[in-house]
Amino acid sequence: MIQIKDLAFSYTGNAPYILDKINLNITEGSYVSILGENGSAKTTLVKLILNLLKPLSGTITLDTEKIGYVPQRVENFNSQFPITVSEMLKCHMKVLKLKSSKSIFNSLDAVGMEDFHNTLIGDMSGGQQQKIFIARALMGNPKLLILDEPSTGIDIQSQREIYSIIKHLNLHLGITVLAVEHNLKAALDNSTHICMMESGSATLYPIDEYKKII
Repeated sequence: MIQIKDLAFSYTGNAPYILDKINLNITEGSYVSILGENGSAKTTLVKLILNLLKPLSGTITLDTEKIGYVPQRVENFNSQFPITVSEMLKCHMKVLKLKSSKSIFNSLDAVGMEDFHNTLIGDMSGGQQQKIFIARALMGNPKLLILDEPSTGIDIQSQREIYSIIKHLNLHLGITVLAVEHNLKAALDNSTHICMMESGSATLYPIDEYKKII
């Protein structure tokens, strides 16, 4: 699904590199959680995979162009923000050049939010908003779902629900998942692999192997 060879990157274009000779092979159907300290370039790696940044050297090869992306929750919607769930998803449908509004229903149904299509985004809790953002990412039937810290700023019960949704998408719909994580418990409970990042390097461990070394 994702093959990374000898990847190097720095924001200055020169050494020292924040990513240096990264080699990873993420197979189709995996659920990979990216762990590491703040500043270990987890989000930078994701941006490179999404082609939002360009490597200085090395290659990133994806087996699919159908990618759904859920960025970190930085939107600060409030009750005065006059857009409904349906309106937001219709805008995204146009971006993806989708013809049928059935994609809106299907994506909301996948996250258990089909009854919220006329709800104002600003009237929803953080957990509900995050489910809607996942629904948005599912439009177009992606083969790869990338999430950046999916549980940040969300209450514990909503976190459980969100990880249950992501796990279901992975196990039952076969969507490959790549998630930047600060939530170690969620990573250990749900992932098939852990990508550990430190000092410019990245190492991919099967989950059982990783549990033995922590």
